[in-house]
Amino acid sequence: MEIILLSDVEHVGLRGEVVSVARGYARNYLLPRHLAQEATPARVAELQKRDTLRARHEAKTTDQAREIADALSAAVLRFEVKAGPTGSLFGSVTPTDIADELWNSKKIRVDRRKIETDPIKRIGRYEIPIGLFEDIRVEVKTEVIPEGGELPSEEKLAELEAAERAEQEDAAAAQEPPAELEEILAEVDAAEAAEAEEAEAESADAAPEAGEPAAEAEPEPEWRGDADAALADE
Repeated sequence: MEIILLSDVEHVGLRGEVVSVARGYARNYLLPRHLAQEATPARVAELQKRDTLRARHEAKTTDQAREIADALSAAVLRFEVKAGPTGSLFGSVTPTDIADELWNSKKIRVDRRKIETDPIKRIGRYEIPIGLFEDIRVEVKTEVIPEGGELPSEEKLAELEAAERAEQEDAAAAQEPPAELEEILAEVDAAEAAEAEEAEAESADAAPEAGEPAAEAEPEPEWRGDADAALADE
């Protein structure tokens, strides 16, 4: 099923792109959450028209690209976002967010597909590579700041990231059985295996060997024959 993305969706595409996805994924996830809309011919035509208008503002020559590169190299983009105590974002800063901010704050139009970064998921200082025109590229300084706060030092950011990794490792370890339990389970398994082998050996000893006659049935007692004859006479 073809859809138009209304937001950047990781591993799917960027906002405004027409992509093909499984119908169930679109119907059950993307469409109900307003992350996409069905790609009707009218919507696709409108999208192409909008992209054409935007492209007019992008660099068309080497000189234009160099002017834009000079402006962007001196710029610092700032994003205030909601973040947890260890600096992990409630969401992410995507290439589309960066392209929008470049236009809103600098009136510089950049194709979001040329912004060479994965979604940013932690507070911090970043240098985002952007391809402007042919071999002209620039790295744009970007700060992702916790909402209502300040950006910590690099040392503090490293501590926060290490703390988050430790939390994740502890959570993963909590889901695994402790080593003592694994040893106990291994001993139980070994004991059960030994019992099974012993039972199998006893069964083999009790079975007659090949060629050995089976045990003869015990003869019936004499009184049994007399009783059967008396019943027959009656």
